[in-house]
Amino acid sequence: MISTEQLYSKFQECSGLSTDTRRITPNCLFVALTGDTFNGNTFAEQALSLGARYALVDDPDVAHREPARCLLVPDSLQALQDLARHHRQTFQFPVVGLTGSNGKTTTKELIAAVLSKNYRVYATLGNLNNHIGVPLTLLAITDQYDMAVVEMGANHQKEIELLCSIAQPTHGLITNIGKAHLEGFGGIEGVRKGKGELYDYLARNEKTVFINSRDTVLTAMYRERLKSLHAETSPAGSGFAEAVFYPGEPIELIQESPVVIYRHVTGEDVTTHLPGRYNFENILAALTIGDYFGVSPADANRAIADYNPTNNRSQVLVKGSNSILLDAYNANPSSMAAAIRQFALLPARRKVVILGDMYELGNESETEHAALGQLIASFNFDVVILAGQDMKFALPALPTAYYIPDKFSLHNWLMDHPMTDTYFLEKGSRGMGLESVLPFL
Repeated sequence: MISTEQLYSKFQECSGLSTDTRRITPNCLFVALTGDTFNGNTFAEQALSLGARYALVDDPDVAHREPARCLLVPDSLQALQDLARHHRQTFQFPVVGLTGSNGKTTTKELIAAVLSKNYRVYATLGNLNNHIGVPLTLLAITDQYDMAVVEMGANHQKEIELLCSIAQPTHGLITNIGKAHLEGFGGIEGVRKGKGELYDYLARNEKTVFINSRDTVLTAMYRERLKSLHAETSPAGSGFAEAVFYPGEPIELIQESPVVIYRHVTGEDVTTHLPGRYNFENILAALTIGDYFGVSPADANRAIADYNPTNNRSQVLVKGSNSILLDAYNANPSSMAAAIRQFALLPARRKVVILGDMYELGNESETEHAALGQLIASFNFDVVILAGQDMKFALPALPTAYYIPDKFSLHNWLMDHPMTDTYFLEKGSRGMGLESVLPFL
C-alpha cells in the first residue's frame, strides 16, 4: 500500500489527473473509482495503455498485474480526497469557498470574473462541486494561480463538512437556504444545518465569512454559530476572523427583467446579461468580494457587465421571432418560484412556460408540485406546459394547462403546435434535460 505522501510524489511526476479512460492525457494519473454500476479498476490497464503514467487502484489483483505502475490503496476515492487535501496544504493564497441552495454556479462565475481583473484565478469548472469534483478541482490548481474559487454542493448533511476539510477555504459564502435536495437533507431544517457546515468550518478555523445582511436566515445562522461557539467549553476556534456583511453601500436595482440593470455607488449604471432579482443578489456577492480583495469598482462593474451565462443557466436566447429564458440546468421549489415570478414581470405580448419535474423532494414532492401549480395560477401566462411524472400534482390548480408525462412526447407536442412571437420560460431539474426542447421552439 502506498501512503498519501508517496502518492503525492508520484502525482507530481504526472501531467494531470483523470477518472475517465475517454479523457486520458499523456503521463496523467488515472484514478480508478468505483460506483454502483461501474468499477474503475477494470479500466486501469486500458488507461495505462492509452498513456497514463500511473493508475491509482484499490484492487490487489489489478495492482499485481502492473506492480510498477499501479499504485495500490485501500480505497481509491478516499485516496483521491486525501491527495487533494495534501495538495491544498501547499497553497499560500486565498481560497474562497461557496455553497447554497440556489445560484452557486452563477455566483462562482461572477466572483471569478471580478477577481480575475486583479488576480490569476482558478475556479471550479462547470459543476465539479461534490465529493469527487472538489478534489479534482483542487488537484488541477497549480502554482501559476494566486487565488481559487471553489464551489461546494451537497445533497445530505455532513457533505459540506467533508468538502471543507478538503478545500480548507480561507473565505466563505452561502448564497441562500432554499428547498433543494429535501429528500437527502431530511427537510428544510436539514438543508439549513447542512449548508451551515460551511459557517461551522469558517468559525472554528477563524476564517472570513461574507453574509448577505438582507437574508434573515443567513444572518440568524451566523448569530447562532457565534452563540454556539461561546457556549462550548473548549472550542477549536474563537469565531470568525471577520464577518463582512453586504451590501455595505447602497447598490440600487433599477431593472430586473428582461435583464438586471443596477446603479453602483459610483453612479455608474451597469447593464448585465442576467435576468431576475435573484441574480442581483449573486451580483452583490461578487461585487462585495471583489471590493474586499481590492478590485476597483470600474473593473468589477465591467466584469459583471461582460459576464454572459452559459450551460443552460439564466440564458436569454433568440430563435426567429421567439425569445427563450433557458434556466434548465436544475430546479427546486425555491428557484422555480423565483424564476416564475421574474418571468411574469417580463414585458412580452405572449408568454409560455414549459416546466419539468423538480427532483429529490422525497415525501414533499406532491406538496411542493401542488404549491407550484397554485403559484403559476396566480399569473396570466398564455400557455402552461407541464412535463414529468410529478408535475401532475400541479394540475388541480391549472385546469387549462397541458400535461405531458415525458420530454419526448413534449417534443412531438411542440412540433404539432408551432408558436411564433412568443417568450418562453424553460425550467426543470437536470434529469429532465429540458434544453432538448430548444430545436422545437
